[in-house]
Amino acid sequence: MQEAEVFLKQCYLEQGLAEVFIPRWQFVKAAIEQTGTYEHTYDELAYGTKLAWRNSNRCLGRNFWQSLQVRDLRHLQTESEIFQTLVEHIQFATNNGNLRSTISILSPYLKIRVWNNLMLRYAGYRQPDGTILGDPANVELTEQALKLGWSKESRTCFDALPLIIQIGEREPKWFEIPPEIIMEVPLSHPRYDWFEELGLKWFALPAVTNMMLDMGGIQYPTPFNGFYMGAEIGARNFSDRERYNMLPIIAEKMSLDCSETMTLWQDLALVELNVAVLHSYKKHGVRILDHHALTASFMQFVDDEQKCGRHVYGDRIWLIPPISASTTPVYTLEFENRLLKPNYFYQRDPWQTESTTAKCPFHHQA
Repeated sequence: MQEAEVFLKQCYLEQGLAEVFIPRWQFVKAAIEQTGTYEHTYDELAYGTKLAWRNSNRCLGRNFWQSLQVRDLRHLQTESEIFQTLVEHIQFATNNGNLRSTISILSPYLKIRVWNNLMLRYAGYRQPDGTILGDPANVELTEQALKLGWSKESRTCFDALPLIIQIGEREPKWFEIPPEIIMEVPLSHPRYDWFEELGLKWFALPAVTNMMLDMGGIQYPTPFNGFYMGAEIGARNFSDRERYNMLPIIAEKMSLDCSETMTLWQDLALVELNVAVLHSYKKHGVRILDHHALTASFMQFVDDEQKCGRHVYGDRIWLIPPISASTTPVYTLEFENRLLKPNYFYQRDPWQTESTTAKCPFHHQA
């Protein structure tokens, strides 16, 4: 009950609606006393989801918190209905490349789980020799999909995984995402013609599906998306040894001396890979920000919050970009890592037993 009161008070007072708060709280308090719970209005949902973004300690994209588009889907009851609304979410949010930050709020009472951590993921196939074809980050999810009956006749490094949806204790169901709604960006380079021959591509839309919105004492499944920071793709997804590990191949193509680390061949290849990502997304009209622009935007957020008399909390490790960190304005900042609610929390994978952890909802390792 205390969480409900704290949230509603913040929700209405911040919006200059103090006169609405007292009667609304009296109504909610009575509902909780009688039934043990209460129901948020759409306006409370809409503002609360934005507050949760503003409170996300690990997110560099918080300057855009007020732009979130909110879809109230609490009435959906079946796996098929949920899949259809995720398809609609992808279409609406992708918006021909002009990505719209969007959240779809599902029922808090049905124990809905989307097994994928993002709507759009590439499969990772474990090979007989121990190597991985595709994205190693998704091997476990791929194996779960295969167990449920999903299959690909011709496997590649970039096979979009199906969405796996589970309600309560029912058997999970998988659904193939229509390929025509999946916008992908083929990577090319402004100076290296050979780069396109690598055949690399990535999704336009980073839409998270395994997080829970904790707001006013009620927990909602909330698929949502922001947009990519280029370094998430170029400095992590394609560069990490545990992911696509493309730096050695790119360095070889660049004729770099890889005989020792002092040549900084990894750094040189990393920069050009990130150049290719930003160039390609811009070329294809897909919204993206580089790490310099995004950290500058975050500094504007910090300034705006301070002007409003609000303290900005942050997890510094997550706010430092994975490339050229010391050249960004956030590098020298110190933050108190205090968790506020409403907020978004990652849930454990349904086939695992790890505890829930708060992470960044809109910028993440994707």
